[in-house]
Amino acid sequence: MDETIQAFIDYLTIERGLSSNTVSAYAHDLVQFAAYAGEHGASSVGEITERTVEGFLQGLREAAMSPNSISRKLSAIKTFCKFACREGFTDTDFTAEIEGMKGAKRLPSVLSVEEVASLLNQPDMETEAGLRDKAMLETLYASGLRVSELINLRLSDLNLSVGFLRCFGKGSKERIVPLGKVAIGYLERYMAESRPAYARSGSSEYLFLTIRGRKMSRVGFWKLIKRHAARAGITRSITPHTLRHSFATHLLQGGADLRSIQEMLGHADIATTQIYTHVTQDHLKEVYRETHPRA
Repeated sequence: MDETIQAFIDYLTIERGLSSNTVSAYAHDLVQFAAYAGEHGASSVGEITERTVEGFLQGLREAAMSPNSISRKLSAIKTFCKFACREGFTDTDFTAEIEGMKGAKRLPSVLSVEEVASLLNQPDMETEAGLRDKAMLETLYASGLRVSELINLRLSDLNLSVGFLRCFGKGSKERIVPLGKVAIGYLERYMAESRPAYARSGSSEYLFLTIRGRKMSRVGFWKLIKRHAARAGITRSITPHTLRHSFATHLLQGGADLRSIQEMLGHADIATTQIYTHVTQDHLKEVYRETHPRA
């Protein structure tokens, strides 16, 4: 079983080029499933049956795991099964008759334009750290990048004279994202006034650095945005992804088409982007209820 799982992980990494986070999630789910299968008499892929998978899923339900998490694990098992059949590790599709669970769709949390403005105004522009924070927040809201894409930006990824940046998303897929004049202005200030103080060795290729001259981490930026959100008086939970959701929603409300938003967000499937239409519809309903005399 371990050999087959490792071959599958190599396939995801080398042939499909999936991100390390995605590959780790697949590996975690399959190791959990393999442990269950082994305890129930299936020591190799060829010994797994439909009943094995159903028993595993039932155990997850009894443990009160969310439908979305169970659906993700089943998806990993199905993908693994197709690979195992194709590569000759088994001749039985033990997931053929098992239907995927429909998890509840959760609408993304978004900030209003006013809340975003308040958040972006929190960094102290008189300090080097504040100027860096301001440049990071403005770039994130202007581009809709994932936090991993933001912290991995390199100096060579910027073309501020033309007004765009280059980033590498899931599966190392490259995309070009436009930047607005406001974000460009703060990036230029950061690179001229603040970044040199952090890049003491002068050798770091990453755009956003910590006080020690190292690349900003995901946790470091998460703490940064939490701190500024608290100062802005935003009491609900906020993450770096909240600004990505807000970016997409505000574009849609402003009249941008879904295809353009899909390209900027780096979504492989436009169905993923379409969730923002539901967010906008909820906003319209709220406006209607608050303003129409017979709502």
